[in-house]
This record gives sequence, structure tokens and C-alpha cells, in this order.
Amino acid sequence: MFIDELTLNIWAGNGGDGIVSWKHEKGIDHAGPGGGDGGKGGSVYLKGVHDIGRLAEYKFIKDFKAEDGQKGRGKCMHGRSGKDITIELPIGTVVKNTETLEEVEILNEETIFFLKGGWGGYGNDHFKGPTNVKPQESTRGKLGQGGEFFVELKLVVDLGLVGLPNAGKSSLLNSLTRAKAKVGSYQFTTLSPNLGDLYGFVIADIPGLIEGAHEGKGLGHKFLRHIARTKMLLHCISSENEKPLAVYKTIRKELSLYDKELLKKPEVVLLTKIDLIDEKTLKSHIKLFQKTHENVLSLSIIDDASVKNLSDSLVKILEKL
Repeated sequence: MFIDELTLNIWAGNGGDGIVSWKHEKGIDHAGPGGGDGGKGGSVYLKGVHDIGRLAEYKFIKDFKAEDGQKGRGKCMHGRSGKDITIELPIGTVVKNTETLEEVEILNEETIFFLKGGWGGYGNDHFKGPTNVKPQESTRGKLGQGGEFFVELKLVVDLGLVGLPNAGKSSLLNSLTRAKAKVGSYQFTTLSPNLGDLYGFVIADIPGLIEGAHEGKGLGHKFLRHIARTKMLLHCISSENEKPLAVYKTIRKELSLYDKELLKKPEVVLLTKIDLIDEKTLKSHIKLFQKTHENVLSLSIIDDASVKNLSDSLVKILEKL
């Protein structure tokens, strides 16, 4: 199951307590304080991975906590520090503290420091001095950082395939990249984004949208959130539509109502299934879009030759970005 948002409780480890202890050495009745400091709590790190399905692994694991530091020991020995933990998240994930609203974004394959473990407390050996030869003081370890976090995935891709349901996006992705996206003759066959690689460029088949998607209709924000970081959009419009320009405007309207910044992204219009219309109608469709768009492409039956021509055209456009 694809999951692109969830809430997790994440905590760094607490520091161990310092202790009050006394040295006991042969031949020395009062050897002095020997209480060691507590160990530091383990910290939390986040690691970006190329796996958009990684959040599904955390569906039933809501709590993450690094190891606590151990309390101090006798003979002035410090407690052992707690072990750090690393949480793997898909590249493009935003982790937000639900209380402070502070955010951390994971934009590439790297490991970043996230939450700091608590410092260990002081044992009574720490407080000894000329005027305090028998210190009774010790301090407790500090709490590690943490809290409740809202985790949301926003894909980072070069080209996002957008369009109404059954516009041919999944079939196109499979042909361009050898992906294995599910294909069907019914609406909303694609229920989660699918990724593919086109000569080093990442392409995402984003779930289809309908009018009112910005309000949550259809797949709603499941579609829209995943184009926030897409470099370029490929609007797939089935030539079967009698009014293709109206279909295009519907898509653009939903993008605008969700985030006007999305309209500033470079875009290409692709007329799919052109084998289902006559040549005169196709020329009319292309002319309609060429009035305002530099890049208007078309695709007939998906075969090796047509896919090769399309992929070459897309690569040339992407290389200019």
C-alpha cells in the first residue's frame, strides 16, 4: 500500500543520571567521591532513500526512540552513551513538528542530524573541590529532544505526467521507462505515483485528477501535492475529447486553485491516442494549442518508433531546464 503521509512520535534518548558514590581503596579509609557522570542519550538521524514506498513500513510503527544513556558508575566511571538511530525516509519527505511547526526537508540521498540526545547528569566526583571534599550532589540526565511529527512525501522528479483519468499516462510511462505501472480501462487505475527513469531523468505518473481535486475530490491532494517539486509538467490529453482545450483548462484550473506557483512550471502538451481521430481533427487540435504553447507533441499507437521519437523530444526539452 502506498502511503505518503503519516504521524510519528520520534524521540532522542535521555541522558543517564549521575550518581553519588564513594571510593573504597585498600589502606585508605576516605578515598573521596567516586560517583561517575551519566552517559549521553542517543541522537536521531534522518536518511533520504530512493524508495517512495518506504513510509508504508511505518504504518504500524508509530514510535521511534534512540537509546537512553546509562547512569554513572562507581570509581568515577561514566555511564555508556545511548545508541543513535537512523530513520530512512523517501527523498522529498517533509518532517514537521506538530507543536513548533518547524520543518526539515529531505531533498537528496544524505544522512542529516535531526534530534539531539540529552546530556548525562553529573556524579558527585564532578563537584569535589578544596572546600567540598565530601560532595553529596549529583544531577539527573537531560531529556532528549523529540515530539510528534507529521511526515509528508512530496516527490522530487524531473517530469510529471498529469491529466484526467484514462489519458494514457501509465501506458506512456511504461513505454518510456520500462516501468510496470498498472494499466486499466477504468478511471483511477493509478492510485499512487509511479516512477521511471528516462536516460537519467526521473518521470512520475501522477494519479489522475478531476474537477474539484483541489477540494479533495477524486484523489484530491494525493495528486496535487506530488507536483510541488516537479521541474516540468507533461499534460496528457486524450484526442478522444471533443474539446481538448477545455480539458487542458480544467487541469490548469486545479493547479492554480491549489497553488498558483504551479502554473509557472515549464510544460509540454501531449495529445495521446491520435489514432482514434482523423488527420483533419488532429491538425485542428494541434493548431489550437500551438497558439499559446511552444511544445505541442502527439502520440499515436505506442510502438518502438513513436516512443523513441517522443523520448528524444522530451530529453531535449529537459536538458534545457
